[in-house]
Amino acid sequence: MSWLVLIISGVLEAVWATALGKSEGFTRLAPSIVFVVGLIASMLGLAYAMRELPLGTAYAVWVGIGATLTVVYAMATGGESVSLLKVLFLVMIVGGVVGLKSLH
Repeated sequence: MSWLVLIISGVLEAVWATALGKSEGFTRLAPSIVFVVGLIASMLGLAYAMRELPLGTAYAVWVGIGATLTVVYAMATGGESVSLLKVLFLVMIVGGVVGLKSLH
């Protein structure tokens, strides 16, 4: 159960990070609300997962999922350029997350 909650929390990290960018310094209401709700839910999930998973592993997986999904979303929506090297490095992050899961 902790792993599932951690994965969902990592997805929510990407949600709040993207909403933060779209909030334009908290001047836009809807993205600002999504940011706050996403941040709280993501942190609560991370805290829950850390009750059973080691701190370092949980945090690395959470950040890896969030960072990867944030970049993939930005590339898919045209907010960030796509390059072979960028995709390769994102695949390496995903590989690290999978490796950490398999070691636990």
